[in-house]
Amino acid sequence: MVKCPRCGYENSFTAVYCDNCAYRLTESNGKLFNNKRKSGWDIGIAKKIVIVLGIIIIALLLFSFVYNNTQPSHNETLNIITADGSIKETSSYPYVAVIDYEGNWYAEMGNPNFLVKKSGYGSDQFNLDCASWDRICIDAYRYDGMGELKVQLLRNGEVVAENSTTNGSSRVVLNYNF
Repeated sequence: MVKCPRCGYENSFTAVYCDNCAYRLTESNGKLFNNKRKSGWDIGIAKKIVIVLGIIIIALLLFSFVYNNTQPSHNETLNIITADGSIKETSSYPYVAVIDYEGNWYAEMGNPNFLVKKSGYGSDQFNLDCASWDRICIDAYRYDGMGELKVQLLRNGEVVAENSTTNGSSRVVLNYNF
């Protein structure tokens, strides 16, 4: 006798289906049906890998989207939060470097940890990507001529520091701490 795994009814050895509940008792080749459940998915390893990689990619894209949309803007990162919790806003680029020379020049300027390198001819000015509390350094060289090389640092449109070549040197260094 073959006992039905679903309802427990005793069926004959030749029965393919349970006489009580119509549950299939044997496979099509006549062997008794293995009632143990197969473990895992019935898909290949390549499909499993593709599914896992797809889930990882979707998770990374979701993380990237959330991260980028929760970061403060450039203007917000330049604000100062004081001890009492009040916020002092600054302009986006509070510092401007002005180089005044009648010839070719080269300069490194900005926060000493992140200097921007520029070269040019004649007078020019550059917005410095520094916060209002950063230390500012400008190191300028003249390539040709003996004229005066003048360097100015403006904060919100006002000159806060300047230096020039008053001697025979071809180099001007300007350091500013707020």
